[in-house]
Amino acid sequence: MLSFERISELLGKDSELLLQHSCKTIHKSSLHMPGPETVNDIYGYSSRNPQVLRSLGQLFGNGRLANTGYMSILPVDQGVEHSAGASFAKNPAYFDPENIVKLGLEGGCNAVASTFGVLAAVSRKYAHKIPFIVKINHNQLLTYPNRFDEVLYGTVEEAWNLGAVAVGATIYFGSDNSDRQLVEIAQAFEHAHELGMATILWCYLRNDAFKKDVDYHLAADLTGQANHLGVTIQADIIKQKLPEVNGGYRALNTGNSTYGKLDERIYTELTSDNPIDLCRYQVANCYMGRMGLINSGGASAGEGDLADAVRSAVINKRAGGAGLISGRKAFQRPMEEGVALLQAIQDVYLSNEVTIA
Repeated sequence: MLSFERISELLGKDSELLLQHSCKTIHKSSLHMPGPETVNDIYGYSSRNPQVLRSLGQLFGNGRLANTGYMSILPVDQGVEHSAGASFAKNPAYFDPENIVKLGLEGGCNAVASTFGVLAAVSRKYAHKIPFIVKINHNQLLTYPNRFDEVLYGTVEEAWNLGAVAVGATIYFGSDNSDRQLVEIAQAFEHAHELGMATILWCYLRNDAFKKDVDYHLAADLTGQANHLGVTIQADIIKQKLPEVNGGYRALNTGNSTYGKLDERIYTELTSDNPIDLCRYQVANCYMGRMGLINSGGASAGEGDLADAVRSAVINKRAGGAGLISGRKAFQRPMEEGVALLQAIQDVYLSNEVTIA
């Protein structure tokens, strides 16, 4: 297990910035923080039926982070989203669905998230050993020119029949097709809840207009609002990329254009430049943490992946988030190394010395 000293060492020059930061924006006392009684004390008071609570209990009660209120999820849907060759060329073993599930198991993850095809191929062997999350919609990159539109690849019933505990979906907020996706996934999530499955929403932004002097797809104010739309359609858990900038609404309200609504206190009181405060704004938009925020582990860059993964986990945990969902950093390397990286992420959430800021 990583020691606090090792975590600090991996953070390098950002160690003090992240580990010693005291949040002066939204105080932690306002948050519904992850803990052993998360399912009882937060989801248990909602309209979710007992079967959904049981499914949430399975998600929160599995793996090395079992019953802590935190989650470590292995997501491998990139074979569709990014193309199989681009995703698995570094480690062709993961063309085989069984190795994906084995990585989640050996890595001590709460659950494995993947496509209908991957999970159905091995469901009778593994659905009772590790919770399955079926990603029910995808973008595909064979249309020329490439376009970005998440479409359903199967039904909620199919996910239930193969033994899934939860379904996941993506909405590209800000895209031309976001209204259709919003209605489609809201209905799918309602049906999933009726069948007793939990729901996880990838709340991603997608619009070329968001790319200006910086990439506002990663802005705290815009991603925060995407999160708020996600919990509005009753997603149980929100997946979001870590914010790297702020001021998306400001940037898009220039010249003769008007975009959305903003209040300057978003920037002067509710956030700061510290990565933890930017992430806390995302947590706040998930009903002050009532619905857990899990951040993305991001792409694999090779040698620096371990340090980057630990950094992301520290930011999410100290912000009041509920965990990390990390795929490419783990599966684009030999399985033994992938297992070690996943467990390093989990060690951050198991460390009593990495506290909520």
